[in-house]
Formats: sequence, structure tokens, C-alpha cells
Amino acid sequence: MLKARFSLAFSTLFLLCLVLLTWPVTLRVSTSSVPDFGSQIAFADPPRRSNGLTDVVQWDNYTLFVNGQRILLYSGEFHAFRIPVPDLWLDIFQKMKAAGLNGVSIYTHWGLSHPAPGVLDFDDWRDLQSLFDSAKAAGLFVVLRPGPYINAETTAGGIAHWVTSQVAGELRTNATDYRATWEPYIQAIIDATVPNQITNGGPIIADGCNLAVQIVDNEYTQEPINRAVYFAELEAAFRAGGVVVPLTYNDPGEGSNFINGTGAVDIYGLDSYPQGFDCSNPETWSPVKLNYHQYHQSVNPSQPFYMPEFQGGSYDPWAGPGYDACGVLTGPNFQDVFYKQNWASNAKLMSFYMVYGYDYGAAIRENRALSPKFDELKRQALFLRSSPEFRKTNWIGDTSTGGVSVNGTEAFVTLLRNPDSGTNFFIARQNDSTSTASVDFTITAQTSVGTLTLPRTSSSIALDGRQSKVIVTDYSFGSSNLLYSTATIFFAGRIGSRDVLFLFGESAQSHEAALKLGPSNSGARAISSSVKFSSDNANDVTTVTFLPGITGLVTVWESSSQLVLFSDPVTAASFWAPVIPGSSDLSQYWQFGSNDTVLVGGPYLVRNATIKNSELQLTGDLNTSVALTVFAPSNIKTVTWNGVPVSDLKDAQGKSSAITGHLNMKATSSLRLPQLSDWKFADSLPEIQPTFNDANWITANHTTTNIIPPPLFGDGRVLYGCDYGFCEGAVVWRGHFNATGAETSVNLTISGGTAFAASVWINDMFIKSTPSDSSTPSQTNEIFTFPAGSVKTSQDNVVTVVQDSTGIDESSSTAENSKSPRGIMGFKLNTGEFTTWKLQGKLGGYTGYPDRTRGIFNEGGLFGEREGWHLPGFDTSKWQTRLLSEGLPNQDPGIGFFVTTFDLHMPSGTDIPISFVFDDDSARYRALLFVNGWQYGRRVGYLGPQIKFPVHQGLLNYNGKNTVAVALWSLDANATVSPKITLVADGFIDGGVGHIALNNPEWSPRSSS
Repeated sequence: MLKARFSLAFSTLFLLCLVLLTWPVTLRVSTSSVPDFGSQIAFADPPRRSNGLTDVVQWDNYTLFVNGQRILLYSGEFHAFRIPVPDLWLDIFQKMKAAGLNGVSIYTHWGLSHPAPGVLDFDDWRDLQSLFDSAKAAGLFVVLRPGPYINAETTAGGIAHWVTSQVAGELRTNATDYRATWEPYIQAIIDATVPNQITNGGPIIADGCNLAVQIVDNEYTQEPINRAVYFAELEAAFRAGGVVVPLTYNDPGEGSNFINGTGAVDIYGLDSYPQGFDCSNPETWSPVKLNYHQYHQSVNPSQPFYMPEFQGGSYDPWAGPGYDACGVLTGPNFQDVFYKQNWASNAKLMSFYMVYGYDYGAAIRENRALSPKFDELKRQALFLRSSPEFRKTNWIGDTSTGGVSVNGTEAFVTLLRNPDSGTNFFIARQNDSTSTASVDFTITAQTSVGTLTLPRTSSSIALDGRQSKVIVTDYSFGSSNLLYSTATIFFAGRIGSRDVLFLFGESAQSHEAALKLGPSNSGARAISSSVKFSSDNANDVTTVTFLPGITGLVTVWESSSQLVLFSDPVTAASFWAPVIPGSSDLSQYWQFGSNDTVLVGGPYLVRNATIKNSELQLTGDLNTSVALTVFAPSNIKTVTWNGVPVSDLKDAQGKSSAITGHLNMKATSSLRLPQLSDWKFADSLPEIQPTFNDANWITANHTTTNIIPPPLFGDGRVLYGCDYGFCEGAVVWRGHFNATGAETSVNLTISGGTAFAASVWINDMFIKSTPSDSSTPSQTNEIFTFPAGSVKTSQDNVVTVVQDSTGIDESSSTAENSKSPRGIMGFKLNTGEFTTWKLQGKLGGYTGYPDRTRGIFNEGGLFGEREGWHLPGFDTSKWQTRLLSEGLPNQDPGIGFFVTTFDLHMPSGTDIPISFVFDDDSARYRALLFVNGWQYGRRVGYLGPQIKFPVHQGLLNYNGKNTVAVALWSLDANATVSPKITLVADGFIDGGVGHIALNNPEWSPRSSS
């Protein structure tokens, strides 16, 4: 993603990898002729373009084509490496699909999958085939983003850590030694990708690494030339390996990179994060960007307008306001205004960063719960899915160009028109997109029946503050036509043999729609004082006016051939339109495998729907008991929910075709999570004891480094952990010197990344920690004064430094930022010299770490980590009994491990998200949270903001024993550090995700640490 914004060039290789083994399903869209109104004529499609390698995926200036069908890609970002439970990937994908999305954008992580030279690891939760299979099972196309650089708010932006120290040349360029490092990883990506391309029956339509196919690399610049050549090398590698789907690129701003010239990709994309990344004032907006369309027309008008990353949330920094605030900043009203501004700019390929990863205030939260943003995403995506005419539109003009006639200076309206059908899409918002006031306006529209001023039965169209609307004219649903609507379309299409239109609008506003209905005696009209019907005999349409005050669902019109519904926005979002699978290899894919659906109202989530004879079989989730409302083909007589018949089902009766019933939740009163007690404790800093022997540790004796900058001062020795194989987590340094008695202090510059910390001892006496306040520097330079009596004259003395790492920098203005130092950048005694420096990081370093299942980033260099104290099965029976809330003994500074176990007995057939919640204090401590051996939380008491750490089923054993370990690091002497942790259920979901496998290897004896 475009972080602050970090420069990341990533061409998206469109992994429309699903091979379409059958011809696409024919869309049921009316092609009835539209009168020639105004200057509107029907245009033939412009010439289709391709990369010359396949005609399965093509494009023109409007959209992509897959097997000859236009596709509007509405996608969301998902990071599998942030949910290392493969059985839960399908859960996320089904939720994305249920929201109406048809694509998923996926980063792969070089550092995880290529942890050391010569080691490629795509096992367990790093497996790509399982990922692709889950996407295909859900019915999502894949845009693959393998980097090598991905940014993604991850350490080194995804570059393998060992690369940052072993490569002398400039990263992310055509440097020969850099190319040698990424080639094996990219080849492994190619090997996994090629069989899954859409051309081979897979879900991948595009690819995006640091090039321009898939997504090549990530947010970068084309100059200087060594960067462009690097992209060209990546692209050549993909093509040579058999990748034929389009390669794309995501520009971090309007930089016009990789459109033409060396390294140019097939399809250019623009990233945008209009609200930035400060969630401190979440109600304060930046305005919409006004020039997206003009920019696209000026730089790549022959390609579809692609936005590989548009803001779907925000990261939250150390000491930030928390992700709830980010969810407000980028909440439903932001989505409503800003996403539709993208529509108004004629973007037809859009992906939101992110929909699921770390929390990000996203539509799907870190604990997999659906947020209010999910509802807005669904309202938009189902409209787009329902509107094939929207896939091909010309930008006609807007209020500022005179292309739209609006009465009301405070409204801003853009007009898009389908050149074939004449359908108009007026996208309206306020002129001041940040305004919270309410305004109203009217609009003059050229329609198939002539010029109309809308609305016709109400005085005006209302816009609340931070609201956007899409007003349509001459819009088709099934074989029916909607002359116009100022209400918003939620769903349009056919269900069984009927044309169905589902409109919604704010309850406090009036709305209207005009359409041709059957004779009044052929169906039933709503009987409500809030719904008015008027006939327009001249144009053979009926105008329906929805007066303020409507809540819930109203059946506006119902006949054997038509169904028209209206509701408020909240009620609309309670409905789902699951795909009824077809029989082809792409059975779950809307438009390609099936155009059949039903409307299901009430449940928390509908995952799947199938029809067998006269039975509708639904699977999904409940978070409360609900009334069930189903609109289905007329032959449906029974409904099952998760395999159980709905017992009180009322079949369609009289003039209402709604099938109704109730879905009842399982009882939740018996759910009790255990308290975390019976803690065991052991000291985890033996390195400061006089008897500690570091003879087997690595001697820091390098005098050159590729890391930038080189040491600032000292005697020429390099004390950077990554140069010795210790790139991840904490590193312990021990500097030896023979004292003369004149040594009184040491000057140290220590670097550990933003918001790091380090603690320093002389022999067994604590000096202090750095930083000493609540600042968040990436490095500090301090004089550490030796306490009186701490130095032993004529003996070996040891300065011990425990240095944390918060990760390696991402690239920003230069890729060399990812060669950032982690360790001691400068060292100098006030007099004399150090004789030896020893260091120890994670056991085995990046070449020999023992826990291959949990991966390269799971463990650091704390003594307890090296011994495996955090792993299930480690024997703590001889440890001291001590409450975590008691902190370290004697309120001493240092590091200790606290370990306990607890049992869970979760009801079957449920999905209960569980979080570990620390008390919200501001004590000066740092803590690592391990659950069944997985490092799943880093709490910094004096910074925050995160106190809540969701841990997924699969990492947690929901029906058995669990081990939790906390590595507690107290930074100051005589400080009260007394953390508490509570298990909290974030919800109770009845239904859920099915069987979740465990993969929590237990402790086994380790070599000396």
C-alpha cells in the first residue's frame, strides 16, 4: 500500500487465473432498443487489446474482458500471512463474496517464503495452492501481488531480511547481486501461479510484482533507469516462466510511471489514500480528489481506469488513537462519498486496501467480525453486480463542465452514460464533500421519453452531509425497464421467472422511481400512506413516490413477472444475494458460472445457497435470532438453514411471494471463558549474571557492511545483528573490556526501528533503558554512566545491551532504506577499548531457526525464546509460582517469562472470536504474547495504543488445552509493572466456519542457546 506514502512499485499480474472451461453464461440483460434521444447513439466496442500471449483476458478503454465478457473488478486486499490458519481463508473469502465483491488482491511475502539463501518455504500457511483453491471455491478472481517488494506495513516491505545485509548493490534495481536474490523466489511464485491462471482454469486474472503484470513490485518510480530495467527484468522473468495474464503496476500517486518506456506494464494503475493515515481526528475529512478522470484520460486513455489500492482504512502508529478511530475516519459515509467519486471518475477496476489483514479499521475487522463498513461495501457491490450497463460508460461531464444541468449550487453531479443502451448514471454528492450539512437539488436528464426534471412528484432530491447517490435513467433489470429512480438500487435482476428491483433510501428523505408496471389488476401494489402511485399515461409508466418515514421492508409491487421492493439502508444491508452455483468449473462465479440468485433477509451472513428440486439450502451465520425473509423462484417450497429445515416456514401465500420463518440462535448463557491464573515464572535474562558464559556466542568481528549507514563511531567493528544472521526480534549484545578503574561510562548509539527500546547493564548492575520517555525514535544516542562500584578493576567487565527491533524500514524515498541498521551503530568507552563483542539473537539465526512451522518471524533472541519456553509442552513445573500482575520480583528491571495453561470447550457449530486483552495502563514495560507458541501480540504499555489482541481458532485449541506465555520486559528500576490479561469473547456466531485444523507443534529439546 501507499503508506506515508512509501515508494513501492508493484505491477499487478491479473491473475484471472481461473481457466474458463465453459463458455460464459449469457447475461440476462434487456437489449430492447432505446430511442435516439439527444445526440446519443450506440457505439461499437473499441478495439480490444491484449499482451499477445492470450485472448482469454483482454481489455479496452472501459474494462477487462474475460472470455469475451466485460468484467468490472470490485476487489479487496487480503493478506494470508496475517491469518496463518488456512482453514479460515475461505471464511474471509466467503464474506468478501457475500458482500458482492468479485475479486481479491493478495500480497505474497518474500521474507516469509524465502527466509534464507537457498531456502524456499511454501509449506503450511505459506502454501499458495491452498490460497488459490479457497479463492476459487468462494468465486473470487485473484490479483496476485508477489513483489518482491510489497510494503504492506511489514518489515522491510516484504524484502527477505537476509537480502538487506548480503546485497551490496542497490535494492529494487537491476543490480546483479540483487537480481540473484529475487530470482529463486519469483520462479517459485511463477511455478505456483502458472497452473492457476484463468487461462488454465484457475482464479488468477492478473499478477503484480515489482513489475507490471500480476502487480509488479509495488509503488515505485521509473527513474532512474536502473529501476525501469529492474521492472523489465521482473516482467521478462514472468513471461519466460509462462505467466500470460496481464501485468499491472500501482503508482503511489499521479506519477505516470511504467505506462510507456522501459519496464512498462500491460495496464497501469493509480493508488490513492485521500484521508491519509492520521486517525487522531476521525471526523475531519480531506476533500475528494477532483482530477482522477482527467488524469486517466491524459496518461493512459486506451486502458481501463484501474485503482489497485484505494483507501479502505488506515494503519495506526505507535501511540496512535486506535483502529476504531480509523474505522470512523474511513467509515460508511467515507465509502459512500469517496468510492462513488471513483465511479464518477469512470474507474472500472478497483480494489480496497484493505478488506482483511491486520485490523486497519477495515470492513472485516482483525477478529473476522463484520463492521458497519461491510454493509456499505455490500450496498455498493451488489448494485455494481446488478448493473451490467455500468461496465461500459462514457464520462459525459459534470457540474463544473456544464455537462450536467443541476438546480442547486451546493450539489455536484457527474454524468456517465452507456453508449449502447443510453442508460444514464448521475453520481451526486455535495460540492463540499466534507460538509455535514443537508442540501437539496433537482436535475435535468435526457431520457428515452424526452427531457425530464427530476424528481417529478417531490420538490427536490435530498443529500445529507457526507452522502452520495446514484440516480439512474433508462436502466434495465431483467426484461423490465426503469425510466428513472432517485432512490438507490440495491439489487436488480431476475429471480426465477420474475424481474426484481430492490430500492432503498434514507428514511428521513423522499424518493421516487418511474417504471412500467403491469396492469393494476395483474398484481398487488403496496397499501401504505408513505407510498404513492401516479400514472404517466403519456409515457406508459407508473411513478412511485416514497415519502419520508419508511422503515423496514415494503413490497411496492408484485406480480407474476415483477417484484419491486423498497427499504431503508439498514434493512437493505440485512439482505444477501448469494450465487446459486452453476455446473461449470466456475460454478461459484457470478456472470461466468451463474446468473441465478435469491434474496435472503435476516441472517448475520449467508455464505452459500443451493437449490435442489423445490428446496433452497442456505448455509451461513447468526449473531442473534432473526426473522427470515426469502424471495426465491416460485417452485421453492422448503428452506433449510445449515442443513436443518426451517420449521416455522410460511410458504408464499396470497399476493406475497416472500417465504418467511425464524432462525433461532443457540443458547449463549453457558459460555464462560476461563480466567488466566496459575502463572509460572522464570527469569529470562541470565546474560547479566557473573557466571554467564558467552563463549559459544558469535563474535562480532566484521569491519565492513552493506547496511546503511555504516557504524557512526567505535573502533571499526560492525555491530549490526543482521550481518551475523540475527535480523528478527531482540538481540542481546555483550561488550567485554578489561578495566583500569578510569572507565566511568559508555556512549552508545542504538537502532531498533520506530518505537524500539533497549536496556543496558554493566556487569550485573542496571544502568538505564533508552529511550527514557514515551517518544518513538528509531535510534538513540546516549551516555550510559556506570553506577558506583559497578566496574571491576583489572578484570573482565561486560556491558550488556538488550536491543529490541520493531522491524526493518520499508522503502520510502529510496529503496536503500530497507538496509536500515538494527543494532549498535556506535560504541565508545569514556576511556579504553572494548576487547570483544559477542551477540546472540534468535536460536540458529535465519539459517537454522528450529520452528519452521511458525516461521522466520515468530521468535527473537530473548533467552526464553531461544529455550522454547513459549511453546506448548515445555515443562514449567519447577518454576516459581508468580502472578503476571505481580510483575518481576522486587520491581527490578529486566525480562521474565510467565507461562500458564487453560482449557477451552467451545460449543460445536459456532464461531466465537477470542481476544487477549491487556489492562490499559501506561507502565513502562514491553511484552510479547505467545499463544500455543505463536507470537501474536506486542504490548508496549507506555505507548499503546493496542491492548486487544485477537487470536484465531486454529492457533487456539477451542476444545482442549492451550498454553499462553508472556515475555515481560520491565524498563526501569523500582517501577510498578503489573500487567493483567483477560480472555474476551468478541461475539458469538452460530454457524461459523466448520472444522479448523490445529498446527501447533510442541516443545522439543533444543541445542544450547
